[in-house]
Amino acid sequence: MTSLTTGDVNAALDGARLALAAIAYLLVKHCAADFLLQTENQRRGKGIYGAIGGITHSATHVVLTAPVFLMLPPVGAGAIAALLAAEFVVHYHIDWSKDQILRRQGWTTRDTAFWWALGIDQLAHGLTYVALLWQAVALAAPALIPAPLTQ
Repeated sequence: MTSLTTGDVNAALDGARLALAAIAYLLVKHCAADFLLQTENQRRGKGIYGAIGGITHSATHVVLTAPVFLMLPPVGAGAIAALLAAEFVVHYHIDWSKDQILRRQGWTTRDTAFWWALGIDQLAHGLTYVALLWQAVALAAPALIPAPLTQ
């Protein structure tokens, strides 16, 4: 059995703190973009595929997500652009899908199923952030792992 050194424990705690800070940032960002900054045009347009409202809403998320990469180990501009593009596409389609379901079923805030759909929508966005951070850390891992010692 291998014992951990104080340095190992401190490095693990630093990594955990960084991950928690990053996810906390993304959750606060999500609340701001989805509830505080969302315009009526964005809210109404999310269910119309290709409408400017859904596009600008998802773009707002991407712009506010970008600073999280300043907290993380460097992964390169191309990787960051790809991750942000993926967030845009995923966010857009989560919102569009939820709106399609609500409209087709006729669910409103008076229906329990509306709140289930909203909760699942928010969970999907949160899990998207976990996946985004997971991928960013995986891309940065080679830079974090020291090269093997030569003999």
